[in-house]
Amino acid sequence: MSRPVALFAPEPNKANLQELLRYLGLEKTAASYSDLLSRAQKNNWSHEQFLEAVVNQEAASKRERSITHRLAQARFPIVKTIDAFNFDFPTAIPRGKVLAALTLDFVTRQEGFIFLGPPGTGKTHLSLAIGHAACLRSVRTLYTTAVDMINVLSASLADHTLHKALRTYTTPRLLIIDEVGYLPFDRHGSDLFFQVISARYECGSIVLSTNRPFKDWDKIFHDATAASAIIDRLIHHSELIKIEGGSYRVKDKKSKPNG
Repeated sequence: MSRPVALFAPEPNKANLQELLRYLGLEKTAASYSDLLSRAQKNNWSHEQFLEAVVNQEAASKRERSITHRLAQARFPIVKTIDAFNFDFPTAIPRGKVLAALTLDFVTRQEGFIFLGPPGTGKTHLSLAIGHAACLRSVRTLYTTAVDMINVLSASLADHTLHKALRTYTTPRLLIIDEVGYLPFDRHGSDLFFQVISARYECGSIVLSTNRPFKDWDKIFHDATAASAIIDRLIHHSELIKIEGGSYRVKDKKSKPNG
């Protein structure tokens, strides 16, 4: 049951402590102040120690709410962490570079990472793991596939809301664009993709995954000129991580007994 909302602000010196705590937004302390008082008495806390306990509790609660909010904002299709990634499966992967990405220093520098490799080699897993780590650090993050992003932006052209739709992909500090190269784009799609990349250039970080080498990107986008313009902005401040090997999904399917 939700807590009833007070109709009036409590008056200082007249309201009880729990009311005042809730009025100040100290919900965690309001719910547990009796326990805090008992612990303070039992451990003979000083005033400073008691205040520190209250502040630490509220800070932890605020961080938890922030993480929950960031994870919801990110729109991850599934939660993936680096601990669950099998670095032994790919035949080649620059592990040090991947782990460096998890420090999120590249976000501070407004740089990026590009994962390049065949389907099933863990590009999406690693992208999502970086995104998850970013959310834990309260970094505003958004995940999208390339096709979904272009579909949303294309639809916004019909109702003249392109500027608003573009902000969806340009305002997060970290944008994850997955599955670049699985389907080609026409001229409009290529132009929209370029607008996102150009708007974020030196202004925000991108983690991008693709199964196609750059020399083939003229087959993804409308022409070589569009592909070249996109590649130029992406690679200027991005670390390229090449992954080699077979498909983990195929291996996993073969390892399961027939039903």
